Amino acid sequence: MSQRQVDADFLALPLDACADAALAHAQELGAGHADIRVVSLRTSMLNLRDARLDGAVLDHDKGLSVRVLVDGCWGFAASDVISPDAARATAARAVALARVSAPLTTRRVVLAPEPVHIGSWVSAYDIDPFAVPENERIALMADRSSALLGHGAIAHVDASLMAVKEQTFYADVAGTRTTQQRVRIQGEWQAVAIDPDSGAFETMSTTAPPAGRGWEYLLGGGDEVGGARPWDWDDEIGRLPELLGEKLTAPSVEPGRYDVVIDPSNLWLTIHESVGHATELDRALGYEANYAGTSFATPDQLGLLKYGSPLMHVTGDRVAAHGLSTVGWDDEGVGAQSWDLVRDGTLVGYQLDRSMAAEFDLPRSNGCAYADSAIHTAIQRMPNVSLQPVADGPSIEGLIAGVEDGIYIVGDKSWSIDMQRFNFQFTGQQFHRIKSGKLAGQLKDVAYQATTTEFWGSMTAVGGPSTYRLHGAFNCGKGQPGQVASVSHGCPAAAFESVNILNSVQEGGR
Repeated sequence: MSQRQVDADFLALPLDACADAALAHAQELGAGHADIRVVSLRTSMLNLRDARLDGAVLDHDKGLSVRVLVDGCWGFAASDVISPDAARATAARAVALARVSAPLTTRRVVLAPEPVHIGSWVSAYDIDPFAVPENERIALMADRSSALLGHGAIAHVDASLMAVKEQTFYADVAGTRTTQQRVRIQGEWQAVAIDPDSGAFETMSTTAPPAGRGWEYLLGGGDEVGGARPWDWDDEIGRLPELLGEKLTAPSVEPGRYDVVIDPSNLWLTIHESVGHATELDRALGYEANYAGTSFATPDQLGLLKYGSPLMHVTGDRVAAHGLSTVGWDDEGVGAQSWDLVRDGTLVGYQLDRSMAAEFDLPRSNGCAYADSAIHTAIQRMPNVSLQPVADGPSIEGLIAGVEDGIYIVGDKSWSIDMQRFNFQFTGQQFHRIKSGKLAGQLKDVAYQATTTEFWGSMTAVGGPSTYRLHGAFNCGKGQPGQVASVSHGCPAAAFESVNILNSVQEGGR
């Protein structure tokens, strides 16, 4: 893995001087706790249409924020100026806000303790995407788009590339001071095929996940650690036209109950929506009800709720190699950890920040606080949430061989789930019919529908480590004001019995 250091231009900022000024002044004004974050966030986005540049964005956002506790009430303020004077003034505004808010606050905040941490951490990547000239990035995207367009079955190709470099300095009155730098990247190519006679069309995208990697990932390189493997772009793009052409003429699915084998490129999203969000403790306690909903997995069911079959083992972590939510420390200075959320099919844990850990009478947070910029305060956000493989579990071919009559589902697409994360419906990109343990051509218009516990309870087989892959998303939304976070979900392929399959076209027409 990379031995990179935090960039010199970020370290050249007056980080320690800002921390000294803000924290000392906050304490002078009566804050029992105070912390400061200095954040630099670079974002690059490129879009191509039919191998031609269609749009480009390069953004650099930076600033500092101070968060305080005064008599158990939060105060928060931010500034786009990074200087000791600005830090001191920002601390004063945060304390003033806490004092104004105190009479309206009914629940006094207490923070779970955390050891003091001092250090620096950089995510594992080889090539900084922001060091690669834009014309080189565009050329790679255009070359792959042209390769798709050169196939007679493809009418149009859309391509997108997003890269982010996030640098954060954190310090608090307990003595923690940390600096970290994370790089993440995502590339996608979507092809469109059109039937010249009927005008019907189908789309299909690459299923390569976003990753906590650098430019080497788009080149097909980088280290291989567990489910965080390099991606063979040439292979997937080479196979995509034939798969899409077959999908265009595939029969529409007949609704009914089917056994299904779900690829990690689809199952990750089901994990995100039905397990990831459902085990956020603020949802389970009702704090997110107004905007993002609650959870059926309430604290009174901890250790009791049968979430799924005994094969179900789901962990939360902030340490997975190349994970989008992987950090050295969270935005409350808590060290990265790994823990169980569901074990042997039973709910055993939640995602926490320091205040919720204390409220839940736990000795320590598991490090799930994050703010997406300096202007937002840290809230509980999702870690990497992953279904673990079975050590001697089958390959994907072995899972398929165990199905007499079913469907193999690949790639994510649309989804729907209720506010309690219980009733859901998911579609995908590729649906391969399984007959007598073998693939027998594609279907289309497939959607699978279930309740969370029904679906995970129907899991009959979990793939081995060879099937495990780390997928995820850049754009998980939460909070008021809204924040966006990146998160990964690792999972093996898995088999489920008697899943309710809908025809998405018929359902959409009702």
